[in-house]
Amino acid sequence: MSTEDRKSAPSMHEEVRRTVTSPDVEKQYNLAPYLDAEGGDYKSRFPNIDEAKVIRKIDMRVIPVLCVLYLLAFLDRVNISNAAVFGLKQDLKLGGNEFNTALVVFFAPYVLFEIPSNALLKHFKPHVWLSLCMFLFGLITMLQGFTQGFGGLVAARFFLGVVESGVFPACFYLIAMWYKRAEAQKRYSFFFSSTTLAGGFGGLLASAIGKMDGIRGYRGWRWIFILEGLVTCLASIILFFAISDFPEEVTWLNSEEKDFVKARLYEDVGHSKRHEPLTLKSVLEVFKDWKIVVGGFMYFGLIVPAYSYAYFAPSIIQSLGNGMIHTQLLSVPPWACAFALAMITATLSDWLRQRFIFVLIPTAISLTGFIILLTVHDNNHLQYAALFLAAMGTYAAMPIIVCWFNTNLGGHHRRAVGTAWQVGFGNIGGIIAVFAFLAKDAPKYIPGYSICIAFIAVSVIANTIYFLGVSWENRRRDALQAQGAFDGLSHDEKKRMGDLNPDYRYFR
Repeated sequence: MSTEDRKSAPSMHEEVRRTVTSPDVEKQYNLAPYLDAEGGDYKSRFPNIDEAKVIRKIDMRVIPVLCVLYLLAFLDRVNISNAAVFGLKQDLKLGGNEFNTALVVFFAPYVLFEIPSNALLKHFKPHVWLSLCMFLFGLITMLQGFTQGFGGLVAARFFLGVVESGVFPACFYLIAMWYKRAEAQKRYSFFFSSTTLAGGFGGLLASAIGKMDGIRGYRGWRWIFILEGLVTCLASIILFFAISDFPEEVTWLNSEEKDFVKARLYEDVGHSKRHEPLTLKSVLEVFKDWKIVVGGFMYFGLIVPAYSYAYFAPSIIQSLGNGMIHTQLLSVPPWACAFALAMITATLSDWLRQRFIFVLIPTAISLTGFIILLTVHDNNHLQYAALFLAAMGTYAAMPIIVCWFNTNLGGHHRRAVGTAWQVGFGNIGGIIAVFAFLAKDAPKYIPGYSICIAFIAVSVIANTIYFLGVSWENRRRDALQAQGAFDGLSHDEKKRMGDLNPDYRYFR
């Protein structure tokens, strides 16, 4: 870079400097704990704070509650697959692809309302917004148990998609505002593994509830919806008081602990911009970064096999010659193994501070499982074992992808928009998944398994592009920094730029 170029480089950030040096902004965001820390270690400014104790307190107050929330959300979303085993299709006289149509209706509002939901999360406090969404999707799940035909089922699935759209990205966004990047993966994977727990728990619960078939004139599949929805509604009332808000707003931390949490996150990813409004202009500004778009495809590729497994594994297991109750019980072990692998890979990923390799390894496991299912049709034991590989690999890779992408973003705006985009766009894959496994293709499901393999390849390509992109960006910033291109910006000015800070280095 020439001397002239180096002199002009800081001018790229003149607008940022004008904003971040405003006294009004400093007052609005209460930045006093940070402004005397010209590159200093946040720990030295809080000698009375035990960091490990604060993190344990956060772990106990934030993660378990969100896990319960998402476990019930995912259970209410996919319990239709258990209901199908207990006669839903026959009782509602669903023919052709009507069952698949009912599944796909869920995803239209689920995809469209992700970003608006995260904007509402910033407007309402998380404990209000999330508990409201939870109560509504529990109520709608109950109503599914009273549907009398295809039209009623479709309407229920549509509104279930509307109210559930805010849950998943909001939870990931909220977790990201509590933890540093190097410690986030275990928490993300534990939260995300609520899906595997829900899958396993759903099979056990359905096997028990299914025995209520005929009680008060209701078939077993109706009781699955009614009882599981009722549990969700009751849990939402409790979670209204248990869900934590953002670090600046909780009451279970004292003022010094709040400042400490803000300072440690500030040092890791920069200024949060918690109170700046999320406008259409600021949303579009986020999408100027090409990495945001790639993040959507990273998740999109694995959503197809993930939902294919979640919605159709019971039917696949039943096609191997198992009865209704035995099918539900056999659906549990693959989910349990998926949870174990997800936590192992998450722990290693945080320990080694690496993400890409821990996406590739479980993705390869998932790919192996689907290839076996595609090619082997005369060995029930091997086919069942392949379901383990498919579930384990897919559900271990997905939380790493979301955590890697989400925690590489700095500040409320970029995380709110980026997370909602990734999850919203990714869930378009759910539309593909529900039409990948059609009744006419049973029991071999060759088109479905082929589609899953193809989309796993899409995810691998997108993850590779993202890895190469952030690696290149880190090297570019190293070179610019060595040449003094950003010497005109102070430490605090840089921190308020989030991940656009020239000193910021992306996790790879």
